[in-house]
Amino acid sequence: MNGVLKDRDTLRHWLEQPGTFIKWLIFAGISGVLCGGVSTGFYYAFSAVTDLRQAHPWLLWLLPAGGAAIVLLYRVCGMEKDRGTNFVLVAVREDQPLRLRTAPLVFLSTIITHLVGGSSGREGAILQIGGSISSKLGRWMHLDDKDRRIITMCGMSAAFSALFGTPLTAAMFSMEVTSVGVLYYAAIVPCVLSSIVGLWVAKSLGVPATAFSLQGVPNLNVLTLVQVIGMGVLFALLSILFCRMMHAAPKLYERFLPRPVIRAAVGGALVVALTFLVWLWAPGSYDYNGAGEAVIHAAVEGQARPEAFLLKMLFTTITLGAGFKGGEIVPVFFTGSTFGCTVAPLLGLHPSFGAGLGMVSVFCGVTNCPLTSLLLALELFAGDSYGMFTGQSLCLFAVCIAVSYMLSGYYGLYSEQKIVYSKFRAEYIDQKANEARRESGRDERNADRT
Repeated sequence: MNGVLKDRDTLRHWLEQPGTFIKWLIFAGISGVLCGGVSTGFYYAFSAVTDLRQAHPWLLWLLPAGGAAIVLLYRVCGMEKDRGTNFVLVAVREDQPLRLRTAPLVFLSTIITHLVGGSSGREGAILQIGGSISSKLGRWMHLDDKDRRIITMCGMSAAFSALFGTPLTAAMFSMEVTSVGVLYYAAIVPCVLSSIVGLWVAKSLGVPATAFSLQGVPNLNVLTLVQVIGMGVLFALLSILFCRMMHAAPKLYERFLPRPVIRAAVGGALVVALTFLVWLWAPGSYDYNGAGEAVIHAAVEGQARPEAFLLKMLFTTITLGAGFKGGEIVPVFFTGSTFGCTVAPLLGLHPSFGAGLGMVSVFCGVTNCPLTSLLLALELFAGDSYGMFTGQSLCLFAVCIAVSYMLSGYYGLYSEQKIVYSKFRAEYIDQKANEARRESGRDERNADRT
């Protein structure tokens, strides 16, 4: 009898792994199709309102009303305490439920933000959309708590991949961003598959992939290694500044404008005023409203105004801090590319190459995701760089990303991101990003006193 039970246990063990594999083939495919389709719709809606705003600049005067409308919309839907992408990170780490209403709500509010000229990105919205759809899908399918976390990451991967056309980056970001120092390896097959399916859906419906052509990519030698390390140091400092501004803006708003509707209206008015001042300096320029993708492309081509990175950070922090919706990552690309394009010639590098380094290195500094950043460099630049992007070029990107990751410390865009292992020692710390920064400083001061 014992032998029969043992044989049954052995058979169950052997069938468990292929059964899990088949299960995730199905679930990842479903998640990829759903989230890829929704992301495609979001892309076309986003493009339409961006074109409409550029054709009718007077829409910028509606910024205060747009901000107030977004706050009231969240209030009516019972989502006043929305914390954006942080909710998705908590859902992955702790299996907190994501409401399905999050998807249409953040979809509409992000579209409103860009219609009236708020400065934000689109990836924050799409991560919330993909995560909430897949989270609800997991509950409908009666998955257990561990599998629900994985399917939430599948939705994030599929939505991100469909919108940007970077499937490897999307899959790795979903696995890496929640807990820095720990990768969710159990999610690698589902995330990669859903990411690819989401990409296929978007491509079949005409969504173009994001890609850039780098110029002046140098060979790997001692001089370029030193130059790239210097760039990495500057990008780390810029990452810290960006994070501090992003976290300070909401606190300042809440301190002086405690009522959310008034806060959003005043924030919209401030963006209008800043836009007018920039327009006086450079007539006809609306570069800092919306996502600013045209400026990113210009920077990668080697052209950027030296003050562009500071103005974009200012516009974005005022917009998102006031309560408008969107994401931070495209503004990070804008900031990193324009800064890199500006400072690269000072260190003897081509401005186009500096812009490419800045995009991925500042992204790494604010998200604490070095592997994602390296894959991002590969997918953004390797496909169309006039044959100049080689393995040695990728090494230069890897060094710059690594320096930015280490020296940006424990800052991060997402307050719910966990720093599980120290960046400076082989040490387990398990702190939230900005808490880890404070704890690290406190420990150093105590050690100095001792």
